[in-house]
Amino acid sequence: MAPNNNRTKGSHFPLLAFLFLCLLAPLLFFFFASPLHDRSDNSAVSIEKQVAKLKEWQALQDLKSLFSKEVLDVIVSNTNDVGPLSLESFRKNNLSASWRVAGLRTSNAMNQLNQPADNFRQEKQNGKEGRFSVGRAQWTDSPVQLSRRQLVEKRKEKRAAELVKQDDEVIVKLEDSAIEHSKSVDSAVLGKYNIWRKENENENADSTVRLMRDQIIMAKVYLSIAKMKNKLQLYQELESQLKESQRALGEATSDADMRHSDHEKIKTMGQVLSKAKEQLYDCKLVTGKLRAMLQTADEQVRGLRKQSTFLSQLAAKTIPDGIHCLSMRLTIDYYLLPLEKRKFPRSENLENPSLYHYALFSDNVLAASVVVNSTIVNAKDPSKHVFHLVTDKLNFGAMNMWFLLNPPGKATINVENVDEFKWLNSSYCPVLRQLESATMKEYYFKAGHPTTTGASNLKYRNPKYLSMLNHLRFYLPQVYPKLDKILFLDDDIVVQKDLTGLWAVNLNGKVNGAVLTCGESFHRFDKYLNFSNPHIAKNFDPNACGWAYGMNMFDLKVWKKKDITGIYHKWQNLNEDRVLWKLGTLPPGLMTFYGLTHPLNKSWHVLGLGYNPSVDRSEIDNAAVVHYNGNMKPWLEIAMTKYRSYWTKYVKFNHPYLQNCKLRE
Repeated sequence: MAPNNNRTKGSHFPLLAFLFLCLLAPLLFFFFASPLHDRSDNSAVSIEKQVAKLKEWQALQDLKSLFSKEVLDVIVSNTNDVGPLSLESFRKNNLSASWRVAGLRTSNAMNQLNQPADNFRQEKQNGKEGRFSVGRAQWTDSPVQLSRRQLVEKRKEKRAAELVKQDDEVIVKLEDSAIEHSKSVDSAVLGKYNIWRKENENENADSTVRLMRDQIIMAKVYLSIAKMKNKLQLYQELESQLKESQRALGEATSDADMRHSDHEKIKTMGQVLSKAKEQLYDCKLVTGKLRAMLQTADEQVRGLRKQSTFLSQLAAKTIPDGIHCLSMRLTIDYYLLPLEKRKFPRSENLENPSLYHYALFSDNVLAASVVVNSTIVNAKDPSKHVFHLVTDKLNFGAMNMWFLLNPPGKATINVENVDEFKWLNSSYCPVLRQLESATMKEYYFKAGHPTTTGASNLKYRNPKYLSMLNHLRFYLPQVYPKLDKILFLDDDIVVQKDLTGLWAVNLNGKVNGAVLTCGESFHRFDKYLNFSNPHIAKNFDPNACGWAYGMNMFDLKVWKKKDITGIYHKWQNLNEDRVLWKLGTLPPGLMTFYGLTHPLNKSWHVLGLGYNPSVDRSEIDNAAVVHYNGNMKPWLEIAMTKYRSYWTKYVKFNHPYLQNCKLRE
């Protein structure tokens, strides 16, 4: 019995142990499994982040192969400033290359691409700095990144300010350029070139005229080829149709000038050309013919342009019939006068230095009369004004007769003949000696001479350069030895105000008082003188400002002291072969009075009425003297109508001599 009891007691112990384990297992699992779960979660998060970093590195490697370094710099700069780059934000914001940060020699993008492992280690050390928090995109800057962002912002602001400044400067330059360009446009002819014209609304405007002209050109090409290939029937058809088209086209310049029947001629010509193309077309041959026609047309255009230039120069320098008639009639009547009636009154005033003296050298009676008349009309006290006129022997009688018939009121006037100045001879005057030389005569009178080719030289083959009236301005003290000051006037000017104030201007020891004419890059010495010559380059500044003849106050006392005439002779002798300057009086004047010219206020003398259609009206109205320098003189038919009235108001068109010579307003 004993053994059985022991076995029963031993069988209860395993059962109790099993129940105890069942009760304690959940508790043990709760206490020990929770930390393990936390550790496994943290480990999973870390693995996910490493995988994300590897994917980011791989994406950057892919970007490196797709984009240039400049694009990556912009992306990285944007990421550092505003957080991770969003494609949506990149689409919305048009980043400009002008916002790149200057001064960074190493690309941030390349640093990230080349050093991914360093980035991992740096992020591990910095913890959560510069990261996004889970669930909310909140960017946190480190002190280093904040400093860098501030530096970038400053650079952006500086760059923006520079761009704004540059834009302002560019706008100002464009506005100035537009203003200058507008001044050079004649408002009277704007309609001829207006882009808003009706014909410019349609690109195919006047297409019929252009088509007919093209057909005529091709007909001429095939006509030549047909003759060359002995295609006589086709040659006759082309020739006949070409004449018809030329007759139909005539002087038409637009489709409105064409007749309805001309369209049939265009159609017929098209059929003939189609037939010629089938029989004669040879690309090389047609191209050669067209090239030959183009070259011929180009030569014709150059010839016509040269002819036009010559004719314009001729028109500008030829005396109109009416003025020539006036001079002849006055000359005849002058020499019919008795000697005692050929004298002017108040001759004692001619050498009185206390009066206002004017020098006027001209061979144009009508032009000289306007200068004198306009000066007297606007003078406060005409009795104190003295006019010294010098002309040539051909116009001496006419000039005297006009002012004997039309005396300038209480003013004094005297007319002299330049050919009677016996001291003015070739032994004393270099320009006279040069004008008498064989080379100069050949230059003027042999148009086929090689040195006379070109439009620019036509300008200088001008009769006025053969006249000493043009060079007499360099001998004022010799012509008027007892005067202290004299106002020199050209015959193409009009006086609009009293000029006595010019005698009160202090020239500060200079010889010549004149209005300067230079702008930013024009009317400076390098435009008149040959600075490749050492004599010029050594003595003058190419950027020195030019001035104008036409109204000049000369101090004859200082003139004599500085020996201005001697300086003029020196340079004129050096220019015997015209190597220092072309012909004319302004270049030697600029050289002779270099450093000896006092600038006058521009309102005294306004220029350009003979060539510039955009002279400001207010400047003209406020000017004391207006000057018709240029080819479009007011007494010529080519004069600009808008300026002519300033001159014609001082012409006595009701005078019998002018009416007999048909000189009308």
